[in-house]
Amino acid sequence: MLERTPAHVRPGTRVLVTGAARGIGAALATQLASHGARVAFTGIEPDALEAAASVADSPSYALDVSDRDAVDEVVDRVAADFGGLDVVVANAGIARQLPMTGGDPSVMERMLEVNTLGAYYTARAAARHVAHPGGYLLMTSSLAAAVHLPLLGAYSASKAAVEAVGDTLRIELRPDGARVGVAYFAELDTEMTSRGFDTGAAHALLGSRGTLSGLGSLPQAVDRIERGIARRSRTVCAPAWVRPVVPLRHLAQRAVELRGFPNLREALEVARSEDAPWTTPQPDGRPSARHGEHAR
Repeated sequence: MLERTPAHVRPGTRVLVTGAARGIGAALATQLASHGARVAFTGIEPDALEAAASVADSPSYALDVSDRDAVDEVVDRVAADFGGLDVVVANAGIARQLPMTGGDPSVMERMLEVNTLGAYYTARAAARHVAHPGGYLLMTSSLAAAVHLPLLGAYSASKAAVEAVGDTLRIELRPDGARVGVAYFAELDTEMTSRGFDTGAAHALLGSRGTLSGLGSLPQAVDRIERGIARRSRTVCAPAWVRPVVPLRHLAQRAVELRGFPNLREALEVARSEDAPWTTPQPDGRPSARHGEHAR
């Protein structure tokens, strides 16, 4: 008789999730805890983080993933508190529109600090704890790593780098019995998406459509992520239509380019002067690393 593949994590699984104050991270961490996992919520927004963790009756740990020393300290502390780690989800990430010419270069810099280096620091610190049979590391990339769109160049670059880190770690951790997955998400119904597309430039680019591909269900995405964790999957995709797009990325990219954006010139002009917010408030209240400095 064939054994059914699991859809839920096993009770007692020791999990750390970064970026767990809101959005995908909070929803995933809460669901895993509801299914019996021991989950550490980590994030940079103290009030939101504590509120999310309290719902799941789980511990929370303040963490800015762009701080390498802090990442090492928190990951080691969680491992000590839990007596080890089985799963780490490098989920923390931010987004902000950026035209490649005439935009603020500090947006690119901060995006790489949080999305790319933050994911790398998390994976680096977690690797020694999940490097065992049954261990699993999930790197949150994006469909934007595979298909690149106007105003999302910085985000796409940061997430493509996360994909590369995950692919490399998958090979390097295999001898220890651990597995590594890379997650690809399109636009999901989260605050990150609503904030990211609620800008003058986005409205000029997309008109009444609001988003590029429509909003995917967050609960369905979280179910897919949990199933991927339970199976230690190589890739996790949400919504379902993302899965065939990732390996066909070159065709998808060409289709996007041929489709074009009639209002692109206007959108770029708006983006160059618009003080758009980050999708997640950054430490010290800064919208970017060097607010107000723009390329010439």
